[in-house]
Amino acid sequence: MDSKVDIYLKRAKTEIETAEILEKVSQNKDTKQEFNIPPDSTYYSGVISHAYYAIFYSAKAMLLAKNIETESPEIHVKTFNAFKYEFIDSGLLDAKLLIIYKQMIIRAETLLEIFKTEKRKRGDFTYNTIAQANIEPAEESIRNTKTFLNIVMLI
Repeated sequence: MDSKVDIYLKRAKTEIETAEILEKVSQNKDTKQEFNIPPDSTYYSGVISHAYYAIFYSAKAMLLAKNIETESPEIHVKTFNAFKYEFIDSGLLDAKLLIIYKQMIIRAETLLEIFKTEKRKRGDFTYNTIAQANIEPAEESIRNTKTFLNIVMLI
């Protein structure tokens, strides 16, 4: 049976793979055609979300490896704070990882805020352009997440 640490690490890997798949589908017209996806559809918001969760689950795994388990309510805040304390403040990891983690949280929160706004404005033109506007942050999210995972998986 897999340990919880292994399960979280596998989940982190699945999340970054999902982010990469969504990015490729967003950019590949042949794949869109194969799956009957409209040519102007993109999944960059999903890329950002899945990239964030890859970092979140890898942080959870690292904390569990030290017998630290974070739980609801406010599991994301608790995980971030515990990660910061155990790995960054202690000097075990470079503070650059914390910056990446913070950026991903901000992006995820921004997407949630966009969702709330767009839910209220359903049908408006902006609703149809949000995903395409996220291409650059999505690409950066994948790069940052890969950097984060490459470093934390070595511990």
